[in-house]
Amino acid sequence: MSALVHPALSSADLLGLFGHFLVLSLLAIGGAITTAPDMHRYVVAEHHWISDAQFSASIAIAQAAPGPNVLFVAVIGWNVAGPIGALATMAGTMLPSTALTLIATRWGQRRRDTRFVRAFKTGLTPLTIGLLVATGWLLARPYVDFDPRGIGAIALIVVSIVLMLRTRISPMWLVALGAVVGALGWA
Repeated sequence: MSALVHPALSSADLLGLFGHFLVLSLLAIGGAITTAPDMHRYVVAEHHWISDAQFSASIAIAQAAPGPNVLFVAVIGWNVAGPIGALATMAGTMLPSTALTLIATRWGQRRRDTRFVRAFKTGLTPLTIGLLVATGWLLARPYVDFDPRGIGAIALIVVSIVLMLRTRISPMWLVALGAVVGALGWA
């Protein structure tokens, strides 16, 4: 076995991890975070490489760090298989989406006024919103389903949604509110 391969995973597992993230990259309309539910299914539910808590922490740590939002993919890969896992997940996520974006952007720019391109862009909005809602539910579920403080978590989610829809308040204030509520043990 190569020194680069994580002891818990075989080369075939790493190739499977890379391949799965490669396919998910092509479905990541709205960003890699929209495919988090399937990432969770693959690395937590199906293969048991990491736990629910590790998965949620991977996303939270990466989202709190400065830099692009896609960093959570590297953290998940790192938690699954160390540096080679981070490389497998990031390469799988970035290669096809980058190539497809370059090709589609050039093609779409030349045809931006056509009915098809306008309809396609309009149709992506509800799809992206649905994928983001699924991701939000996945991240909230462990706290809502299995924790006695679930009512506080649900209240925090509802307050955040209402404030984002009805006001122009900065999302950073909601992050601060969530930190205070969590620190006090209310959610």
